[in-house]
Order: sequence, then C-alpha cells, then structure tokens
Amino acid sequence: MILYIAEKPSLGRALAAVLPTPQHKGDGFIRLGNGDVVSWCIGHLLEQAEPEQYDAAFKQWSQAHLPIVPERWQLRVKPKTRKQFNLLKKLIKEADGLVHVGDPDREGQILIDEVINHCQVSKAKVQATQRCLISDLNPAAVKKALEKRRSNTEFVPLATSALARARADWLYGINMTRLCTLKGQQSGYRGVLSIGRVQTPLLGLVVKRDLEIENFVSKPFYEVFITLATAAGECYRARWKPSAACADYQDDEGRVLSKPLAQKVIARVTDQDGTVTNVEHKQQQQPPPLPYNLSALQIDAARRFSMSAKQVLDTCQQLYERHKLITYPRSDCRYLPEEHYSGAAQVVAAIEGNCPALQSAVAGADTRLKTKAWNDKKISAHHAIIPTHKALAASRLSASETKLYELIARQYLAQFYPPFQYLDKQIDTVVAGGLFIARQKDILAAGWKVLYPSAKPRPPSAPRQPAADESATLAQAASPTAEATTDREGFALKQLPPVNEGDTVHCTAAELVEKQTTPPRHFTDATLLSAMTGIARFVGDPAIKKVLRATDGLGTEATRAGIIELLFKREFLLRQGKDIRASATGRQLIISLPERVAAPDMTAQWEAQLEAISQKSLRYGDFMQPMVAGLRQLITDVERVDFAGLQGMGKPVAFKKKRRKPAQRRGGL
Repeated sequence: MILYIAEKPSLGRALAAVLPTPQHKGDGFIRLGNGDVVSWCIGHLLEQAEPEQYDAAFKQWSQAHLPIVPERWQLRVKPKTRKQFNLLKKLIKEADGLVHVGDPDREGQILIDEVINHCQVSKAKVQATQRCLISDLNPAAVKKALEKRRSNTEFVPLATSALARARADWLYGINMTRLCTLKGQQSGYRGVLSIGRVQTPLLGLVVKRDLEIENFVSKPFYEVFITLATAAGECYRARWKPSAACADYQDDEGRVLSKPLAQKVIARVTDQDGTVTNVEHKQQQQPPPLPYNLSALQIDAARRFSMSAKQVLDTCQQLYERHKLITYPRSDCRYLPEEHYSGAAQVVAAIEGNCPALQSAVAGADTRLKTKAWNDKKISAHHAIIPTHKALAASRLSASETKLYELIARQYLAQFYPPFQYLDKQIDTVVAGGLFIARQKDILAAGWKVLYPSAKPRPPSAPRQPAADESATLAQAASPTAEATTDREGFALKQLPPVNEGDTVHCTAAELVEKQTTPPRHFTDATLLSAMTGIARFVGDPAIKKVLRATDGLGTEATRAGIIELLFKREFLLRQGKDIRASATGRQLIISLPERVAAPDMTAQWEAQLEAISQKSLRYGDFMQPMVAGLRQLITDVERVDFAGLQGMGKPVAFKKKRRKPAQRRGGL
C-alpha cells in the first residue's frame, strides 16, 4: 500500500480526485480503488516541546535558568490534532511506500518530514520516500505533478534549513522573552515582553521611523531653473547642476543649502548666452514586470486596495484552495517553469472567462511572445503566482477575491505584451561657466503599460514626431512653480526643441525655487512589507548588506503577514488611518533593548545563512553553534539593561490559582 501524505485536507482531496476509484472516505483519510491511501496533516501536527518538558524546574521563570538550550531536541504532538497524528502513525506503519505531498516550500517540507521521522520509520522506507510538488490544485496539474515525483532525499537541505530556523527561533524567543519579561517586571512592567528574532527588529524599524519623523527639523534648500531660447525662437527649461566647488554648500543628498549661492548663479546667467555642450538621444526599453510572488502581491494590494498582508494571504488561500483559480500563493519566486509556456493560451482563455474587466487586455495579448519570466534556472520548489486553467463565474467570487484575481491575471497577461519603449533625451548647456541640464522622455510604444491605466502617460499637446501616437515627454528640469509642464505621471506636455552640440542659446529668464526638506513618511502596510523584503536597505554592516543583496528578507513569504499581525495583537503596533506606528510600550521596549536586538542586521544575516543551508553551501552545525554562542553573550548584555522606562505599562499578568505564577507565553518570530 502506498500512503500519500498531504499537508492539509484540501490538498489531500485534490490529490485523491485524480487517483483510482471507487474510493472510500474515512475519518481523516481516503482509501483508493487500488488499495492505496491518501491522508493528511492539519498544518503542523508536531511542535517544539516547551522548556518544562526538558526539565520541570523550567516551569518557573528564572534568570538563573538562562539560557535554556536543549541537549537533545524534542517534538510533541499537538493535543488538538493528536487523533490525526495517531491515524497517520498507524497508516505509515502499514504502508509499503510513502509519498510526501507537502506544500512546495520550506515549511511544507519539514511539516511532513518531521511526522515521518517522529513515527520512527525505517531508514530504508525513509530513503524510498517520494516527493510530489503540487502548486496548482486543478486535476490536470495534479496529474502532471504525480508523474514528476522525485526522491524526497533531494529535499533534505530544504528540510534542514527549516529545522534550523525552527530551533533558532525557539532558542531566541524562549530565552529572550523570559529574560526581558523578568527584567521588565523587576522595573514595574505589568505583563509579558514578547521578543522574537523577526518581530522585534520589525518593531525596531517602525520605532526608528517614528522617532526620525518626530525629531526631524525641516531645512530650506534651493534650486535654480533657467529658460533658454534657441536661434529659432524655441525655448526650453533646464536646471542648474552644482559643480564640485559647491560641495561645501550642499547636504549629503546634493541639495544646495545656501540661498546667496543660488542668487549669485541667477545674477551671473540672466540675459547671458550659453552653449549646448552635449545632446543625447538614447532609445530604451523596459520589459513587463515579472509575475507576482506573495510579497510583491501584498505590496501592490496594499497600495491599490489598502488590504493588509494577512487579508491578501487569506484571500489568496481561498482562490487557491476553494476556487482553484490561482497557483500556490505562498511563493517567494517570480519566475515560471519553461514547460508552463505551452499552456499559456489556456490560461489566457480562462482569464477571459473569469474576469470581464480584462477582456480587452486578453484581446491584445500575443501568446507567441515569451519574456524572461520563463526561466527554469530561477525555479526551486515553487514558481510565481499565476492564474490556472480553471474557469469560474466571476459572480462566485467575493469583492476582495475578484480584486486579487484581477491583479494576478493582469500581471500574467503583461508577459504577452511587447516592452515599453521610449527615447531618453538630454541637453547639457553651459551658461557663464555653470552647467544646466534638461531631460525628457519620448514614448515610442506604450507596450505592456497599456494594461496599467494609471501608469499610462498622456500624450503631449503638440507632438513634434507624429510617428509616435503615444508620444509624451518627461522634463525633469521643469520648474515646480511655473505653470504645470508635466502630467500626473511626470511626462511633459511640451517637448524639448531640436538643438545640436555647439549651438548658441540665450538665457531669457532665471528662477530661484525655494523648497523645504521633508521628513520620511510613517510606514504603511505596503511600505512595511517592502522594508521586510528589502531589509538590506536598513542593515548597517556593509559586509552583511553585500551578502543580502541577492537573498535579503526579514521573515519569509509565509510568515511576514503573521508577524505584522502579531505585533498588532501584542499591542506593540497600532494604526492611525493608513499609517502604522509603534505604541508607547513598543517604543519604550525598543529604546530599552541593546541596539543589535532591535536592529535587523542579525536576523537578516540569519536569513542569508538559512538560505545557504537550503542551497547546501552551509552546514546546520555551522549555523547553530555560533548562534547559541551569540545568544549567551546577548543574554549577558540584556541582564545589564534597565527597563525602568516601562514602569507602569502593560496589562496585569494572569496568575494561576494555586501557584500564583505568571502565565507562560512563548516568544515567537
């Protein structure tokens, strides 16, 4: 008998639907017509043992016990799902062969591997176990996945990476939460201070941003714009580019802070002749955006629909499991297997039926085009989120499901549109020794941008080149105080005149524009997710920043939404409209902690190392041993911290009736 073990019931039922009939549905399993069985987990059936299971003394929270580091790690069966675990244990023992059908990611791998290992399966049976990667629950896709089963031993590095992550998170969360809670209570804090190697640095990002905004002092800076007339009487505007000699009068971003200097420039150039020193025309093209992974989808949905990360994930799960309209949603990949290209016409046809709003987009799609999205070298366990071949009446979808399906489908259709093409133009002019630059972009072909109306520029009022019907220009040097010369997207309504290098032009007017530096904005759902996926931008160590350019990320696709929600649940974060801010408790916690606990450097480095384990370029022990050593030092450092700033904050701790000990709560990510 072959036992197929799925990650959850919905996946198990989709699997059974393409296997031999007649079938008998039991309690927690489906017996197939040929005697094989499909069963499933219900998420994680096992969890890391609590500290008191290693030593009863650990039930009492005490600094003397720290750090708690198990010599031999233990898993325990979750009480709520013990019945399903016992069923699986019985079926695994009876089975002649096993097929691992966990979700195609790190968590899906370890979730079922740990069940098989906990059941003490023989080495021979473990070695013979097969792996089936299903990312589309429609029958045709499931059949294809079954035909392409691989040896489960190929995925040992992926499971090892997940195991290292789980154990490191346990060590960090348990020890740091206990220590900070005890220290906080000694200082008069009422409650539990939950610490996690992802949640705390994320809170730190928000606190740091809030403080930057509060402490920001606005300063004036100055720009000089001039109007230049050609010999033919045509005019264009250009902006002054300060020379190296002006560096002492500029800030770190190159903005001129001296008004007298800007006024001096105006006095020197007004009513003076200048010379065109350089004219550039460069034809450029921009390929369509890649299909979504989960984070990219969450960011777009937050910006367009103000949906939280959790709302997007939950809605995607419905589209995947219930409606079968999209592929596996917890993906961190934005590429597609090359074999999927042959099924593009079917997917496009399904989009046409499922999404009336995209019918014109479907009509313009050319499935003969092939973008860089199809790339087997970029695929590991899963691929980008795309629509499936499944047809379903749009009326059966909720409003949020419709919105997300349309986003995913539009991004997929973009792969069958030509590149966006434009002409970059620049005129460099020297007047009285000063350099002035004018730039514009002429759109040659809108290409895939026709699918995104908000990104489609308006055509100019008087196009100089009639061949470009969608022609528009972007004059970055346009004066912000003059009559509007650019549209909402930044494309100019007037084009630069034709000039040649060496031409003489005349400065007919000069204008001083005074602006104010502005503080950064508070985080929103979209920008906080963007910060998590691009954490290298917030890392201080240049060496770590370099490592993270290809593998950066705070948390994973599957966990980011939960981590953000956890911080709200624990009242460390709060919302003010669309803004996300730290609560008084969250802020004071970060201020009290050592910098490296609240900064993303350490956890970002962990993510890079965990990825290296999954790629077989780092061993488990080479990650865990330094991690434990670092934890011991960190505990020593935090023991010296004064949490007096948290006095009087928090909610009273729940006490047990008999022992009157604080109710234990684990730390987390």
